[in-house]
Amino acid sequence: MNNIKTLGIDLAKNTFSLVGMDKYGKVVLRKTLSRKKLLAFIAQLNPCFIAMEACSGAHYWAREFKLLGHQVAIIAAKFIEPFRTGGKNDNNDAEAICEAAMRPNIWHVPVKTAEQQAIMTLHRVRQGLVKERTSMINQLRGLLSEFGIIIPKGRYSLHDVIGDILEDADNKLPHLAREMTSNLWLRIKQANEQILSYDRALSKQVREDSVAKRLMTIPGVGEQVATAVTANVPDPRLFKNSRQFCAWLGLVPRQFTTGGKIRLGRITKRGDKYLRMCLVHGARAVMANLREKEDKVSCWIRELIARRGYLKAAVALAARNARLIWTLMVKQEDYKVIA
Repeated sequence: MNNIKTLGIDLAKNTFSLVGMDKYGKVVLRKTLSRKKLLAFIAQLNPCFIAMEACSGAHYWAREFKLLGHQVAIIAAKFIEPFRTGGKNDNNDAEAICEAAMRPNIWHVPVKTAEQQAIMTLHRVRQGLVKERTSMINQLRGLLSEFGIIIPKGRYSLHDVIGDILEDADNKLPHLAREMTSNLWLRIKQANEQILSYDRALSKQVREDSVAKRLMTIPGVGEQVATAVTANVPDPRLFKNSRQFCAWLGLVPRQFTTGGKIRLGRITKRGDKYLRMCLVHGARAVMANLREKEDKVSCWIRELIARRGYLKAAVALAARNARLIWTLMVKQEDYKVIA
């Protein structure tokens, strides 16, 4: 055990597989432990480099191992798979994690604090409720269409007409269908109120976070983007430059280069899809409010829309905002409008 320099742990709910290697890459430990015995075993080891796959619970264990004096790395599953030899089992996965951790060019997932994970919990619960609300609205529109009642698309269109539909006694809507529709509409209103409370909680987080306030000076960066970035990026200096940060979010073109000929395709869509989605929606909000603005960025956006189309321009603006986010976090400055 004293020779262990790198330890790979295949995380699970109750059973954990461990593989330890010395400084020469030779396996010196293979062990399977229960959840209750894991921390006690890690506490007995000399300080070493512990690697885990990015999965549920990885950040919790990373924080616990750091408190015991170990260096910790969390590695994305797609970087571990190429190092697995033989069939897929817990022991082979742990060995592959160990092998990947010893490579100098493997990217590590930043370890989040408990407070950062708490903020992301708020985002995830809100996101799930928004999806549930959208599903209920679509269900309500579909059910009413069976009785010849057509509602235009969109949440606000439903809000404008649903009251009149439920109160109209001449629309030939059966009593049972009217009752079920009313119940579904009540659930939608409750979801609206709950989402509003989550939005207020995000506003409170922004008021208490100076970095989030700074990021919100960027057009297209609101409370969702600002709080999600501060929760997902513990230290912006983990990225060499703004383009690397943009690539981490999956907002750069996928490259296929061979024989010296460069081919660029669609964006890679790597990283956190929720954060990327928020950035793109923020960009679309900026584009929807361009009007007759004559600043440098607005003119650039108009030219880009004319040259490449609306959707590609939205992604390009989202990528630009991502680079600005990294720059402002590193330089600790506010955004300045370019006239």
